[in-house]
Amino acid sequence: MMEMIGETAGQIWNYLNENGETTIAKMKKDLDLKANFAELGLGWLAREGKVEMTKKGTSTNVKLV
Repeated sequence: MMEMIGETAGQIWNYLNENGETTIAKMKKDLDLKANFAELGLGWLAREGKVEMTKKGTSTNVKLV
């Protein structure tokens, strides 16, 4: 399970590196992430201090720091 979470974190990092700031919903749709792996991968990156999340209205944006 940890390996899949790490791989998802890598996919998210690459996506954000190529596309810049985006909503979590758009990123999940574009990457076709299943179950809660998007949240787990984002948590991994947040714990490492690699992403910043901000609330904008009803959406949550995420970007690399």
